[in-house]
This record gives sequence, C-alpha cells and structure tokens, in this order.
Amino acid sequence: MSRLRPMLAVLVSMAALTGVGCDGAPGKPHPGPEVVRPDHVLDFATLYGQNCVACHGDNRQAGAAISLANPVYLAVAGEANLKNAIANGVPGKLMPPFSRSAGGMLTEEQVDIVANGLVSAWGKPGLLEGKSPPPYKASLHPDAAAGAKVFSTYCAECHGANGEGKPDDVKGSIVDPSFLALVSDQNLRSFVIAGIPASHMPDWQAHDGQPPMTDQEITDLVAWLGAHRQSNAAPTEAPPSATKHQEPHS
Repeated sequence: MSRLRPMLAVLVSMAALTGVGCDGAPGKPHPGPEVVRPDHVLDFATLYGQNCVACHGDNRQAGAAISLANPVYLAVAGEANLKNAIANGVPGKLMPPFSRSAGGMLTEEQVDIVANGLVSAWGKPGLLEGKSPPPYKASLHPDAAAGAKVFSTYCAECHGANGEGKPDDVKGSIVDPSFLALVSDQNLRSFVIAGIPASHMPDWQAHDGQPPMTDQEITDLVAWLGAHRQSNAAPTEAPPSATKHQEPHS
C-alpha cells in the first residue's frame, strides 16, 4: 500500500499538467486570425481596397482610371449608375464586371455596399443644388465637327491646338489612338463633366471666361475625341436616342 501512494501522486500530477498547463507547451497549435469567406466581407473600405483602389485610387492618391473620390462625378453619376458600372463593367474596355451574375466575384449585396459606400464616403450632399449639370449619359445627337470648335474653346489651352499635348507636359496627347482605345465614350464624358482635380482639370462649369459647357457641347466634344480612334479600335458608343441638335456656344 505504501508503494502505491508515490505512484498515485505522480499520476495525479501528470493529469493536472495535461488538463491545465498545456497552453504554452511546445508544439501546441495556436489559433490564428479568423478567416472570413470572401462573400461574407461586408465592409466598404475592405471591398474598395480589394477591388477598386488599384485602378481608381483613393481619396489621397489618384489612380489610372477616373477618381471615384470626385464628388462632382459622384453627384452626376448617382448611385444607380455606379452600381450598374460596378456590377456589369464596360464591355470591350478595362473595367471588368464585378457582379457574380456577370462573371465577377462580388455578391449583389457587396455591389450595393460599394456603390453606396462611394457616395457616403466621398459624396457631398447638395453639391449641385441649384445648378443644372449635364446628364451622366449622352442622349443628344453628336456632331464631331462641332466638337472640334468646342475643343478649341474649352480645351486647347491646356491640351494643345489639336489635342496632341504641349512640350514637357505630362498630360500627353488626348487624341492618341492607344489611349482612346482603352476608354469608352462614357468615360470621356465623365472626365469632361467632372474634371480631374488631381491634374487641375476643371469640371464642366469652371472654365475661366467661358460659360458652363452645355450637354450638346459635351456630346459633340466626346464625338470629336472618339473620332480619333483607329478603325480597328472599339467603336464609339452611339447615344440611346437622338434629339434636335442645339447650337454650341461660340
């Protein structure tokens, strides 16, 4: 009996170590960070950082594509158009579809979160109140010849007489066929309407000594730019309908 007591004491001690003191034992796996399934990510900042920031930049640095932190662009485009562009992309251009229904990786809920998050994070409510901004999408009949005159009036001072750019100017040519092949007419229209603040390009209303650009002038200007695409590049986008042509400002 006396011999069993020391053995029992050893067994009790081992059991205690096994049940209580193993958290720091060598070789014991430690729980890592919780893994969240991609379709369960519902945070705007995370979704934007994973899917948008590489091309569109953020509120501190511009990207290669149009800045989504531009409040004028957000106000003119509106959440519905943003959602459609995110979900379906731009066929034939660099903007891919992100919605699962169109072959992307985001759920419909995630697309909604990104579109709403853009407006909530970088939009400015009432920014265009009392103003008459051009519509996001073109609906008027385009006149490329008239667009050349619009370009001369509003754009040539910065972009060169024919859009070829100026010496030592980082902007480069805006009529370069390679550039135009990458962007859609809607993209060009958005640049003209909303401007590019990071490059000091004004929006449709902020031209020194000139009245704000009209819808017709913007439509004609985009047609003139698009006419510089090579014949083997993607065709320009035709407006959904044609209405009576308005005379542009001289």
